[in-house]
Amino acid sequence: MDLVISPTLNEAENIDMLIDSVSAAGGFELLIVDDDSADGTAKLVENRSETTTGLHLLHRVENPGFGKSYIDGFRRAIQLGAERVFTMDADLSHPAEYLPQLRRALEEGAGVAIGSRYTPGGGIRNWPRRRLLISRAANFFARLVTRLPVRDCTAGFLGIRTDLLKTIDLDALTCDGYGFLIELKHALWRAGASFAEVPIIFRDRTRGRTKFHSGMIREAIGTCFRLRRLGKPGV
Repeated sequence: MDLVISPTLNEAENIDMLIDSVSAAGGFELLIVDDDSADGTAKLVENRSETTTGLHLLHRVENPGFGKSYIDGFRRAIQLGAERVFTMDADLSHPAEYLPQLRRALEEGAGVAIGSRYTPGGGIRNWPRRRLLISRAANFFARLVTRLPVRDCTAGFLGIRTDLLKTIDLDALTCDGYGFLIELKHALWRAGASFAEVPIIFRDRTRGRTKFHSGMIREAIGTCFRLRRLGKPGV
């Protein structure tokens, strides 16, 4: 089974389009990990699950947070018997039509496939210049400090082989903002993962509010220095 995991917090405006886009990608099931959204996102997913094959809901009411949502999602994916897991945002910024390309990269031998904005052919649409500069600087900094062998260290659109995911200690992943995405890749790298970067065009959300805030930048910087002390694989 190929399972897409998407954390949600107040994504009622986007949830139907997300479910439809993943279904249209072909051969993917979808796990929504909802952090007790006040706008009724979980209820909408429950209603859709009655008529949509392969739609799952994990409704979390304790220990909210981005990183924790993914960790609980990974554990549920393993319980469900997924062979490959995919991560994507619920705000439609990660186009589901790229999912088959990520799956193909895993089938061809990669341990982790990254939907990459910063590999040749990739790009970003509709971001303000300031946020684009912050993102590029963050990725340059993360590569420099952690030595991760990827161009898009902060990418959240991923495919991961479950057998590889089982080899890392999920409890050791402590970040809860976007630093989690760097921390996860670093843990997989140290576990021996090979990476493939699939170019994507990332599109900024058009509905709902972003969850990004400046505290995530501070967390990510501290995470990079902590990961550097762990060293490269085999060191």
